[in-house]
Amino acid sequence: MKNISVIGSGTMGNGIAHVFAQNGYLVSLVDINENALEKALITISKNLDRMIAKEKITASVKEDTLNNIQTFSSLELGVKHADLVVEAATENKELKFKIFKDMDVHAPKQCILASNTSSISITELASQTQRPDKVIGMHFMNPVPVMKLVEIINGYSTSNQVTTSVEDLSKSIGKIPAMANDYPGFIANRILMPMINEAIWTLHEGVGDVQNIDTVMKLGMAHPMGPLQLADFIGLDVCLAILEVLYDGFGNPKYAACPLLVNMVNAGKMGVKSGEGFYSWTHGTKELVVSSSFISS
Repeated sequence: MKNISVIGSGTMGNGIAHVFAQNGYLVSLVDINENALEKALITISKNLDRMIAKEKITASVKEDTLNNIQTFSSLELGVKHADLVVEAATENKELKFKIFKDMDVHAPKQCILASNTSSISITELASQTQRPDKVIGMHFMNPVPVMKLVEIINGYSTSNQVTTSVEDLSKSIGKIPAMANDYPGFIANRILMPMINEAIWTLHEGVGDVQNIDTVMKLGMAHPMGPLQLADFIGLDVCLAILEVLYDGFGNPKYAACPLLVNMVNAGKMGVKSGEGFYSWTHGTKELVVSSSFISS
């Protein structure tokens, strides 16, 4: 595989494009929003500049990386020559279904179709195509250029050959693959989201405040980041969507989202992306948000 297409140029999409391009792959970055594509290239350039400043790469590597990326506002043109397509659109099932139908029509027949979904069934995505044996999950972690893990998810019909190819590909871009089967939340979010949800319940019920909950988990459990801060980075809307997938998939009330999380999402408090969640965010730095709405009456 040499030609990689990435669908969606947001935080995850531009990170995935960056990593493939930096490792010598030819990348087609696809988004219907041309302004989003321009913003993605600026983000990639800035991230490469940070790597240069830390002496992790040279200026010539930055130049080669950017030269390896082409942008397209047409999915048909963007996947025309792809060996692998990685879908990294918003975590919305109906949107992903449409994208997989379109990718199936326009990508070469031998092309592998992957999704960066954090919770949506790979088997369901594969059912939208005529090539379910070539559909697989590649769940990258944020920030993609930094985090080593790629969670590889096999759908019901994913072939062993495709799994091996994607595993080898992940290693070729400096990632460590972890294999998972296609059940709600896979491995990462089946474990992570109930923990985040429990932290939100702990806040909601007044057991501890934001700072102390995060401090206990960082200093007591050796987590690099507290669960409430992590939720802000992931996006509270994304956390809620994943919990809903877990709840719908298992029908177990332990996966029901805390009402505080639901209220915050409804109020537009999404975390870093909106500027406020459990913390207030300004230019990447955080301040505590003091709100009585965190505590149930």
